[in-house]
Amino acid sequence: MSLKHIGEQTVRLDTHPSIAAASCVVGKKEGEGPLKGYFDFISEDSYFGENTWEKAESTMLKQCFSIACDKAKLPPSNIQYLFAGDLLNQCTGTTFGLKDSGVPYFGLFGACSTMAEGLSLAAMMIDGGFAETTAAMTCSHFCSAERQFRFPLEYGGQRSPTAQWTVTGAGTVILNTSGKGPCITHVTTGKIVDKGIVDPMNMGAAMAPSALDTIQAHFQDTGRDYDYYDIVITGDLGKTGHAILRDLFLSESVDFGHKLMDCGLLIFSLEGQDVYSGGSGCGCSAAVLSGHLLAGMTDGRWPKILFCGTGALMSPTSAMQGDSIPGICHAVALEMF
Repeated sequence: MSLKHIGEQTVRLDTHPSIAAASCVVGKKEGEGPLKGYFDFISEDSYFGENTWEKAESTMLKQCFSIACDKAKLPPSNIQYLFAGDLLNQCTGTTFGLKDSGVPYFGLFGACSTMAEGLSLAAMMIDGGFAETTAAMTCSHFCSAERQFRFPLEYGGQRSPTAQWTVTGAGTVILNTSGKGPCITHVTTGKIVDKGIVDPMNMGAAMAPSALDTIQAHFQDTGRDYDYYDIVITGDLGKTGHAILRDLFLSESVDFGHKLMDCGLLIFSLEGQDVYSGGSGCGCSAAVLSGHLLAGMTDGRWPKILFCGTGALMSPTSAMQGDSIPGICHAVALEMF
C-alpha cells in the first residue's frame, strides 16, 4: 500500500497542490442572494445569449473557465487536464462548453458532489507527478435541470417543502504545483451509501447519511480532532438534509456547533427567495467554494476548511422506476500555510 494512502479511504497529498485561481459565474436569482459580492459575473439573462437552457449552461461554464484562466494569467493550453461534469445526460453541459478548449478532458458525474470529485482527482493528478497544472469545474442550470429531472417549467408543478432549488451557476478552480494557496492536503473518497430513500423531492435526506460516513472516515483516517477545521461544509444538503446530518452527528456525541455548514443554505436567502429547502445542483457548491469560501480562507477567516461535496446518484429513469436514491460524499481538506 502506498504511503500516500492513510486509513481506509483517505490519501495524503505531500506536495500540497495549490489553488492558482478560481472563478464563479451565476444567474440573476443567485446574484440577488446573500453571496452576491463574491461572484465574478452575474448574468441578467438566464439564456446567457443562447436559445436553449442547455446551451446556456455550456456557455456559462465556458465563460467561467475563461475568467479563471485570466485570473491565473494562464492560457488554456498551459492546463494539462480538465476534470468536469454536470447534471445533464452524458455530461453534455460541460462537454459542449469545453469542446473547443483543446485541453485533455475527463468527464465526471457525481451529481452535486462533482466539484469535490473533480478537485480530488485534479489534486491527486498533480501530487502523483502526472501534471503541473490542472483544473476542476462544474455547472448546473435551474431550467435545464427542471426539464431533465422534473417537469418542463411550463407544467407549473408544485414542490414539497423538502425540495431544493437547482442553482444556475458554474465554478472553476485551477490547481498547480506552487503558489500561496489555499492548498489541498488530504482527499477522502466517499463510498456509496443507500438508506432506501425514494423521494426525489427530498434528496437532502438521501445524501445526509453519505456525508456522515465520509466525514467520519476522514477524521478516523487522518487522526485529526473534530475541532481541527474552522468549517466543515457540505454541498448541498439544504435545510432538511443539514438538520438530519446534525442529528446524526449528535447521536454519535459529536457537536460541530456553528462550524457545520452547507452551501445550499448559504447561496440563497431561505426566507426571502422562495427556494424551499435551499440550493442544490453541481453549480451550488462550486460557486460557493470558488467565491465565498476561498475568499474567507485567503483573508484569514477560515484557514482550514473541510469541503464535503454530496451527491444524489439518481437518474430520471431510476426515479421513474421507483428505485432508491444512493448518496455519495467526497471530502477535500483545504488549508492555508
